[in-house]
Amino acid sequence: MNKIVWSYIGVTVLLVAVTCYSAVTGSLKVSVIELFEGLFSGTHETVNIIKDLRFPRIIVSLYTGASLAVSGVLLQAVMRNPLADAGVIGISSGAGLFSLLFVSFFPALFFWMPLFAFIGGAFACFLVYSLSWKSGLSPVRIILVGIAINAMFTGMGQSFNYRGSYAAGSVNQATTSIFTMKIWKDVDIMLLYGSIGLIASLFLYSWCNVLSLQDKTAKNLGIHVTRARLVISIVAVLLAAVSTAVGGLIAFVGLLVPHISRFLVGSDHKVLIPFSALAGALLILSADTIGRTVLAPSEIPASIIMTIIGGPFLIFLLRKGGRIHGN
Repeated sequence: MNKIVWSYIGVTVLLVAVTCYSAVTGSLKVSVIELFEGLFSGTHETVNIIKDLRFPRIIVSLYTGASLAVSGVLLQAVMRNPLADAGVIGISSGAGLFSLLFVSFFPALFFWMPLFAFIGGAFACFLVYSLSWKSGLSPVRIILVGIAINAMFTGMGQSFNYRGSYAAGSVNQATTSIFTMKIWKDVDIMLLYGSIGLIASLFLYSWCNVLSLQDKTAKNLGIHVTRARLVISIVAVLLAAVSTAVGGLIAFVGLLVPHISRFLVGSDHKVLIPFSALAGALLILSADTIGRTVLAPSEIPASIIMTIIGGPFLIFLLRKGGRIHGN
């Protein structure tokens, strides 16, 4: 078997193992055998509690990681920028701000929060595109503009939370990257919008592959470049928005996972997109499980763990890019 097959087998086995470990580890402990027996019988009291308290958290973590990773793959393809990530360039913070405002003023419409998060993410993406364009898109310019947009939206969101209302405090807790209080209603939202984005991304692989070429070459191959970029961007923003609205603000997933995935399975998006989804799910669930167990009963947010990992990785990529382009 080749490297790609072994990589898929490896990440799948690890994902199953971490999921089982996360389900049976915590303040309530059961064995894996007891867990499966309790799930089928429905008579094991501890397993029933775990199912209602821990399973929504696990599912939201998995979908958040998969969605952010695939969003990063799509953004890097459409921008031809290996440094593009929804959390770094401000898309996630824009989505978080709009979802915060929406649910604060219309709490009864919580189920529709991802749609308003999508509007915020799309607005942030438009700002990054328009402000970064100067006879083309420079990778470093996108990052610098994105960091500024991210800081602006993050500051606005934090300022809004300091108005002291109960609604704002509740939404702030809901949009952080601690998955503690996730319920099955959150799972329903994530499954609906996240599945739409992930399934749609699987049909975009050919466009992503062609966009790695020069625009003139892509046009000669019969691809409408502007339309392809727009559709891919919409799917990427949708994935980032629903992840932020339900899972919270987590940076560097869409930066870290695609690079590791390319090293393991190559740059063909037909293989890269589904593998990145699996690897992203594994990364966020692992980060959440570590944060939940390493200092129990206290918790470390998954975003903090990802920042510790992703910050040095971004510096490495910037230095590597500087050497490549001679900057």
